[in-house]
Amino acid sequence: MQEEIHKCIEVLLDGGLIVYPTDTLWGIGCDATNEAAVAKVFALKKRDLSKKMSCLVAHEFMLEKHVKQVPEVAYDLIDLATKPTTIVYDQPVGMAQNLVSPNQTIAIRVASDKFCQYLIAKFKRPLVATSANLSGAPAPRNFKEISAAILKGVDYVVNLPEEKKLATPSSIIQLKNDGTVKIIRE
Repeated sequence: MQEEIHKCIEVLLDGGLIVYPTDTLWGIGCDATNEAAVAKVFALKKRDLSKKMSCLVAHEFMLEKHVKQVPEVAYDLIDLATKPTTIVYDQPVGMAQNLVSPNQTIAIRVASDKFCQYLIAKFKRPLVATSANLSGAPAPRNFKEISAAILKGVDYVVNLPEEKKLATPSSIIQLKNDGTVKIIRE
């Protein structure tokens, strides 16, 4: 696993794209603080720029570094969630502007997958986490379903055995700084 993490970090530091297993689906990733890298993901997926993508952080400390104010209820949601949960936060800090929605929000999930946690902690920056499919196509339920166009369009594909992947997207909950909570996807 260390060799895979090292290869990923080399690619990510160079502004490249990876395909990697997340705690939900196989995803396309890049440095979430690098606007040019994020633009490459939009182009590869043929994704409309208005449809934002989520990010992964390694732990709560990294989350606090990239969101101006983490609502207290977020910590409970992170700790008590029974499946991966992405939270939409107000006022991101230090993230690529093309990841930030016009209303100044960003979707972030604290990774629960060990590989993701190690990779992101070692990289020391959040990663984009969007499903490894062209926009409008079904999300791949396993590695074999990732299209050749996606695999050819990235700079590195993580070579790890596919184990107990959930093959389902995360829940998405929006937490506004004013206390409003909105379930976007269960």
